[in-house]
Amino acid sequence: MRTFRFTKTFGAELLEKRQTAFTLWAPSSKNVFLHVEGMQDLQMHSDRQGHFSITAPCGAGARYRFCVSDEQFVPDPASRSQPDGVLGASEVIDPEYYQWQCPEWQGRPWHEAVIYELHIGLLGGYEGICQQLDELAALGITAIELMPINSFGGARNWGYDGVLPYAPAVSYGHPDELKHLIDAAHMRGFMVILDVVYNHFGPEGNFLPVYANDFFNHDQHSTWGVGIDFSRAEVRDFFIENVLYWIMEYRFDGVRIDAASAISDHTWFGMLQERVQATIEPGRHVHLILENENNDAGLLRNGFTAQWNDDGHNALHVLLTGEHEGYYKMFSKNPTQDLARVLAEGFVYQGQFNSYSGKCRGMPSDDLPATKFILFLQNHDQIGNRAFGERLLVLAKPEAVKAAYALLLLSPMIPMIFMGEEWGCITPFYFFCDFHGELAERIKAGRRNEFSKFSAFQDEKIRKRIPDPNARSTFEASRPDRSIRDTALGKAWLALTHHLLTLRKKWIIPHLHHAQSAGVRVLGIGAICAHWYLDNRKLLTISINLSDKNTKITEPHDLIYTLPDTRVAGTLPAFSIVASMENLP
Repeated sequence: MRTFRFTKTFGAELLEKRQTAFTLWAPSSKNVFLHVEGMQDLQMHSDRQGHFSITAPCGAGARYRFCVSDEQFVPDPASRSQPDGVLGASEVIDPEYYQWQCPEWQGRPWHEAVIYELHIGLLGGYEGICQQLDELAALGITAIELMPINSFGGARNWGYDGVLPYAPAVSYGHPDELKHLIDAAHMRGFMVILDVVYNHFGPEGNFLPVYANDFFNHDQHSTWGVGIDFSRAEVRDFFIENVLYWIMEYRFDGVRIDAASAISDHTWFGMLQERVQATIEPGRHVHLILENENNDAGLLRNGFTAQWNDDGHNALHVLLTGEHEGYYKMFSKNPTQDLARVLAEGFVYQGQFNSYSGKCRGMPSDDLPATKFILFLQNHDQIGNRAFGERLLVLAKPEAVKAAYALLLLSPMIPMIFMGEEWGCITPFYFFCDFHGELAERIKAGRRNEFSKFSAFQDEKIRKRIPDPNARSTFEASRPDRSIRDTALGKAWLALTHHLLTLRKKWIIPHLHHAQSAGVRVLGIGAICAHWYLDNRKLLTISINLSDKNTKITEPHDLIYTLPDTRVAGTLPAFSIVASMENLP
């Protein structure tokens, strides 16, 4: 049976059954000792450049730490496994122990992606996700995207507070159970994408400042604290190798880089892409995806697969809900025109001044194919960053949401839905974590104070109703209520999702290799008619009306979908969508 292994520069590498090589970059330490449970401490060899290494007579299952100063024992920053969490010992893992059942999997072309974002902890861990793969495949989902799985403080977390980027969180299952999930997904034709966080570390369990203060750039700060110094080769390699580790050793089909705009050294992205292309097997499809507030179209031109299109979401959200505070203020002046620009050119902000951030944002993107943009109505951020975690169906008219949902699943952009969205879930998705003591109190207070600038939360009594992120009840209340799937409403949403994705598979996906805009026309407030040139001389036209007023429309030919089913010729009713596909001469 074929096995896969990626040898890291850092951490513990099993050489033989009872022999392991250990490497640590600790430029702030004069001496480093390896502490393996049940063995005498061993002084590691220094190259005088901050690198410490040693080979020890231990194998898989050995628990170890590094002693980096007097009585200061720390876990391995490149640990493959943390059985007792981020404050415990690291564990030597045999990366070849798991026997892959789908070893010849080469991935899928990007244009086939229909992404389902999920949180593993809320869906029952790795095994829980395995049990839902068949139903997702039957709906037409082709990719699952996991919120970050790297080890974090406590047992519950979104994952963006991780501190050990190589160690899957123990609360979700054993590393081999993660490999089994990926294997099971591949056997059913799914791509598996992983969110990774390289712009900061969480507040608990990050010992890097103790022994590797040079890991950080103390002259640069972001929303999450002190910056990470990507100008250092060891730092660049630490994160590049992390991507390669997930792609090669775990066989992920791609990564989504969180908050890429906070990565200070722009050249790192080019280095990452080159290393990935030089490492993966010939013919394998691997996708590098960005979340990037900078709207850096240059990275998309230069080989990055796609970017989450926050501009698209924000314009649609304002049209659907009328909300205009926070970052929605940037899209409140003319959301219809903003949506038109998204459908025609990808980004709304292509270099113009952004009043919310106080700086210019983005660059021209109109030459890029539609598949470079991932569109969504909901995701973990846009729901969970709300004080009460409301989903879209709680905030907007269901008829309007259905029309927008059809646009999402039929447009040439790559669609992404958030767990439960396929059956009309209205369970809130809160921000949650699992810290204790003073840290927990700071996070709870900070979470509530964060909303004081919003008009609805000026009253301190209202802010106190915001759920405590550390309470287990907050986590449990965020678990999608699957009983709704079996109601008439849930079944109707499932049928809609299945129907739309069946249409996408038949009419859209086969012709998406070079999808480009053929023009967009604003029909009225909330109403747009968009055209795209697809492969094989196909012209896709989608007319959508998210307002509560009817508008005129040129009668389309070769209809593939209408919502609602009944319509008057020449009229685009309130909360409706019409899609057609015609052959060009």
